[in-house]
Amino acid sequence: MTSPLLALAGYFALLSLFAVGGANAAIPEMHRVAVDVMHWMSDRQFADMFAIAQVSPGPNVIIVTLIGYHVAGFAGAAVATAAMCGPTCALAFVVGRVWDRFKEARWRMAVQGGLVPLSLGLIAASAFVLARAADHTLVAGLLTAATALVAFATRINPLWLFLAGALLGLTGWL
Repeated sequence: MTSPLLALAGYFALLSLFAVGGANAAIPEMHRVAVDVMHWMSDRQFADMFAIAQVSPGPNVIIVTLIGYHVAGFAGAAVATAAMCGPTCALAFVVGRVWDRFKEARWRMAVQGGLVPLSLGLIAASAFVLARAADHTLVAGLLTAATALVAFATRINPLWLFLAGALLGLTGWL
């Protein structure tokens, strides 16, 4: 049986190279492995960790740190974070040095144009997976849909929407 630290290191190192659009784009795969494959946590725990990572100051990659901590304490947090950030940073450094040489190349413009919808699709898939993990009632699903619609259609600060959802949860509506 593989040690939890080795599993965290291998999993997040590989995932970091496929997280086009940032850590949030990799949420569906993180959820699949952490909940369904490795059984490190439940749907609810994963959704709670995502919520904590989003309201915490700093980068959204904090979810990786929280998963690592949940699995193997402080060592797990350090290993998971280093594995998620290390390979991506090294690759970004190498690619960044070469990328500027091809500013006018047609292939570069095509790659950049293709990465935008890819990133948006991955982030939309992340939102879907998180909604499924967190919404266990019809009311919760409707609240999630209404919140997404309001956030998309208006310029209201999302923190107000989170506050409204928290109040509904405290009053027992969810």
